[in-house]
Amino acid sequence: MIVIHTYTTAVIMVVITMLCWGSWANTQKMTTHKWPFQLYYWDYALGVLLLTLLLAFTAGSMGTEGRRFLADLRQAETMALGSAFLGGVVFNIANILLVAAISIAGMAVAFPIGIGLALVLGVLINYIATPLGNPLLLFTGVAMVTTAIVINALAYRKIPATTKVTTVKGVVISLIAGFLMAFFYRFVAASMATDFVSPEVGKLTPYTAAVIFALGLLVSNFLWNTIFMYKPLAGEKVTYTDYLTKGNARLHLIGVLGGVIWSIGMTFNIIAAEQAGFAISYGLGQGATLVAALWGVFIWKEFKAAKGVNGLLTAMFLFFVVGLTLIIISRIY
Repeated sequence: MIVIHTYTTAVIMVVITMLCWGSWANTQKMTTHKWPFQLYYWDYALGVLLLTLLLAFTAGSMGTEGRRFLADLRQAETMALGSAFLGGVVFNIANILLVAAISIAGMAVAFPIGIGLALVLGVLINYIATPLGNPLLLFTGVAMVTTAIVINALAYRKIPATTKVTTVKGVVISLIAGFLMAFFYRFVAASMATDFVSPEVGKLTPYTAAVIFALGLLVSNFLWNTIFMYKPLAGEKVTYTDYLTKGNARLHLIGVLGGVIWSIGMTFNIIAAEQAGFAISYGLGQGATLVAALWGVFIWKEFKAAKGVNGLLTAMFLFFVVGLTLIIISRIY
């Protein structure tokens, strides 16, 4: 399989993760209001799996280092396979809950609570498991990125069209989503070998881990997404009949594209983790909020109707850039 050997390459790959994780939701914005998130999410889950399989049978089956995808799959222990699969299951419910929280309480509440909690707790969990990097620089960077997320939320509160009443329900769902989002990555990391060139027997290489993760996401969709289709926390009920009758080739392809984009980010992230460390790799990946904010400011013009946000947006970008820089150099110093 193809393995990277330098921290610089790892940082580049995690920056690609940021771009992918911060951009995939644009595909959901491209769908019509008659195509709810639950229906879009089926195609998204399929796109995640298709991309991981493509990479597994190409980059994951080339070269002379590590194990090829099928050989790696055959030797994998049940514990490793189960851990990567569970990562997909946990991520799936966390992601769906976060979208529901945004619908109920708005971006200004759901993002700082959900993503902020996921970032801080996720980096801490992964650093305890694999303590790579200068902890002072790493967690100072995490604190600054979290501050940027909060500032981003304050800016969203100034958009008249998105002003929502904060409810206890929305806050609770945001907390649950953030807590679960913090743990999914650790399950995937625990399934993987620490040395990709000469991987331990029974453990997974990143390409295989990504495929099993994607299977966990897709299979669990039949439970989690079905529940939210018929018993939504926000919005109207949708059915499998709606998926078959209201969809068209364009809508389905957009959903698959969204999954492909997110999946590129996930696979690149765990490939980079050997050189960067899981805590740094995860922390930088969650900088995707910055990318999403850039889309909102410059492409979707989400803040056009808001007053007094320029200072907040400037501060947000500065905190993000400094915070991400500290996270990157924490592995060097």
